[in-house]
Amino acid sequence: MSQRYLSRRDFLRLGASGATVAALGLAGFPALSLARSRLDARIVIVGGGSAGATTARYLKQHAPNLRVTLVEPNETYYTCYAGNWYLGGFRELDTLGHGYDRLREEYDIEVVHDRAEELDLAGKRVIPRDHHPIEYDRLVVAPGIDFAWDRVEGMGPEDTEQIPHAWEGGRPFRILREQIEAMDDGGTVIVCPPKEPYRCPPGPYERMALIAHYLKKHKPRTKVLGLDPKDSFSKQALFKQGWEELYGDMIEWVPGSQGGAPDRLSVSDRKVLTDGGDQVHSADVINFIPPQQAGAIARQADLSDDSGWCPVDQETFRSQRHDGVYVIGDAAVAGDMPKSAHTANNQGKLVAATIVGELTGEPTPHFPTVNTCYSLVAPDWAFTIAAVFEHRGGEIREVEGSGGLSPEDEGQAFREIEALYAPGWYESITRDIFG
Repeated sequence: MSQRYLSRRDFLRLGASGATVAALGLAGFPALSLARSRLDARIVIVGGGSAGATTARYLKQHAPNLRVTLVEPNETYYTCYAGNWYLGGFRELDTLGHGYDRLREEYDIEVVHDRAEELDLAGKRVIPRDHHPIEYDRLVVAPGIDFAWDRVEGMGPEDTEQIPHAWEGGRPFRILREQIEAMDDGGTVIVCPPKEPYRCPPGPYERMALIAHYLKKHKPRTKVLGLDPKDSFSKQALFKQGWEELYGDMIEWVPGSQGGAPDRLSVSDRKVLTDGGDQVHSADVINFIPPQQAGAIARQADLSDDSGWCPVDQETFRSQRHDGVYVIGDAAVAGDMPKSAHTANNQGKLVAATIVGELTGEPTPHFPTVNTCYSLVAPDWAFTIAAVFEHRGGEIREVEGSGGLSPEDEGQAFREIEALYAPGWYESITRDIFG
């Protein structure tokens, strides 16, 4: 593995074991320098998910004397990734929850469990709801996603108890699973994916499969219907192959060009209207995943543009709209990098190294970033997409020939092996994020 980029086979094996970080040189700086050992500055990070928590941890790893404050409203962070495993009935929700004690105790990170109400960028302060304002020397904003309800007809945030999105971890997943468990055999579950860009591009299609996995065991006459505004999606051929092999005609996917795009929802009687309202689809359970945009605090602080997302210098993730601010994770416009947990984790490492280098005057290490994404069609059937990214021509671009997609011509034994890697990847990356 001395070549610059790894083969797909080595990439996936190392990714599952957690060794990809070391193999690609993502640890960042060499041995602790005197300048970094004496570094004293206040870094505030808004948002304690995959991007924000990673940044906090790696800042302290590179420069232990930095004063790092992480502002996150939730005492337990539930990952959205692997949530579909819970919907499929083979993972418990509490195993997807992660606390912040290790970041506090092992890395001496101040964790403030509060919601950031305002970013005073001129005064270099974060203003939480229930705490005193927090001053900073550098600010990292990792707000995740928000939902663009103004683009949804017939449904608003007040309706998510009846029609859950389950696109944020924790309670929304529980609501959806309870609805699936309570429905009668012989009914219909409708899954409505959003238009791009959105968090976790393959997620809705893994969800259709794993809901079908649960239903096949417990309610075998039930149907899963995907009503999609798009005509194609990530890993499409592999998903369709798995759907047909494992579930037959239990899953139906309708693309936008064939009348699949939802036009309006009727919450009270659980209906989705498509094809200009001419087609009415009734369901026992509707999982509507709304269109998305950067988290509200980023938009309020004028870190986003008209797209609803946050433009950044894609080499450093500095905001293109305000100096001294970095925006990372799902909220950032990051070239070819998808909005995924793995890329958010990589961005956090890159920004931690960049900030420390900027404060000390040391050269900032430039290293490639990576993404690995496992998708399960059943607990013993999975496939992956993997990629290496570099900064080229002012944007983040995928390295040609790096990573790749699972081959379509492999049988069940190959899919079982990839399914075995998936939980290891999850345990590895969450340990890297939360300590």
